Amino acid sequence: MRRLDKGAPLRAAMKAAGLDIPRLAARTKEIDPAGEGLSKAYVGFITGRGKTAREECSPRAAELVSAALDKDVTELFREEPLFFLAQSTNARRSHTTKGSVEKLPERLMDQRELSDFLRKSPSWIDKQIQLADERGETWPGLIYVGRSRRFDPHAVLAAMRKQRTAA
Repeated sequence: MRRLDKGAPLRAAMKAAGLDIPRLAARTKEIDPAGEGLSKAYVGFITGRGKTAREECSPRAAELVSAALDKDVTELFREEPLFFLAQSTNARRSHTTKGSVEKLPERLMDQRELSDFLRKSPSWIDKQIQLADERGETWPGLIYVGRSRRFDPHAVLAAMRKQRTAA
């Protein structure tokens, strides 16, 4: 699940309920059927706004936090769409998925979105761009918009497929 508006609705609901992070964590333990609840650290990651804040959490955590705040899950979180690649981006083995495969987005992605989409780290993308630059090439799909980097997911996947078949 992905929190809405960088967690602003979560923080507003916490304020309205008069709960801080430790009290919200304790409340999740009270309402959890298993009696486990969420740790203070995890609640802090979900509700925070600093460098350690997380945009995503498990469906269970989203349900516990929403129930503890007496809100519907959809008021605080949205379900993250899953993208399945028809083929693996791993160069050494091929893997196909059965079932529905969503279409690639028709828009450019920033580096965080691309790394989430490819299930690679942002540093992996940086390294690929650096290696291409050392070869005097531009990494496929890389587009500079002012000082920002954007990526065409279609071009990136096409280049990865081409690289995999060459290996």
